[in-house]
Amino acid sequence: MTKPTFAMLCCACGAENVVKTEIAEEGWRLAFSRPGFVTAKHDGDVPLPSGVFVRAASRSIGQMRGSNANELVRAVLEKLAAYDPHGRCYDQLHVWPKDRLPIGRFGFEPGPDEVSEAVAREVFAGVSDPWLKCDAANRIAQPGDRVLDLVLVEPSHWFLGTHDATIWPTRWPGAVQPMQPRFDPISRAYYKAAESITWSGFDLKPGDLAVEIGSAPGGTCGRLLELGLRVIGIDPAEMDPRIEQHPNFQHIQARGDDLPRRQFRGAKWLLVDFNVKPDQALTIIQNIVTHRQSDFLGLLITLKIGDYDSAELIESWFDRIVSWKPSKVQVRQLARNRREVCFAVSMG
Repeated sequence: MTKPTFAMLCCACGAENVVKTEIAEEGWRLAFSRPGFVTAKHDGDVPLPSGVFVRAASRSIGQMRGSNANELVRAVLEKLAAYDPHGRCYDQLHVWPKDRLPIGRFGFEPGPDEVSEAVAREVFAGVSDPWLKCDAANRIAQPGDRVLDLVLVEPSHWFLGTHDATIWPTRWPGAVQPMQPRFDPISRAYYKAAESITWSGFDLKPGDLAVEIGSAPGGTCGRLLELGLRVIGIDPAEMDPRIEQHPNFQHIQARGDDLPRRQFRGAKWLLVDFNVKPDQALTIIQNIVTHRQSDFLGLLITLKIGDYDSAELIESWFDRIVSWKPSKVQVRQLARNRREVCFAVSMG
């Protein structure tokens, strides 16, 4: 008899209906859900759901309630013993809360918080022997690691699951990249850029020339400069002085579609994140990257979807990008994205 698969999924608040539609087409039946969190069942032993808006996915072990650490640890131990009676160890323990607000509202950002970090320490202390191999909770997993996931859905209401670490987001707690910048970032675009670069797999090297369209005030440029790249920022608005004065930065105070193509000569990487409609943005990018003098290796393109009902347009954007004849196209709503998606386009 085929064993069913139970899944628990985290996403951005507001993206639940898109996630539900995506996974229903793959035979998943919906169960418990809350803003930013969806559970589902499949009658077959199948891989976990994936999709543009699925941030983190785990095989659900069950839910539990605990008003204090001792109750929660006891419940986790009981669930693990029932789910995995042979007592196989997990390589990592990841503990985080589901998103409680849409990203950016009242300054909200996703990822582990003080409550989940405190619970992580208590749960790690209570279950590490014999269930965990790691030396602490919320470490970055290595490919192939077996990860135990504990997600706070509502006060004192937790879901327990497991997944195997593969691509970068599956290696981060809650699929949110841990970042500890040496200096205060210019803007939150710093974090979006860091995540998109790592997730894409692009091999940006010190000395490479990167161009960003929509660069002001300089969050993305800050990350690129930090990585040792030479950067051209294109934006009619002013740049932050810390970026403007950097020796490896050049500011062209114009719009991307106003420049002659020679301005992009020698650039290996193009990053685009500006407030225009997606079709207009793609037209501007297409005119740049399909020019005979273009020699980009990779593109990181952020497109605004505005309303989640517009997510159905992503397929047409994907097809349009494919018409540029790239070698690979990936698309994902990054953990740091608001109502937008990121395309990673390999041109080399």
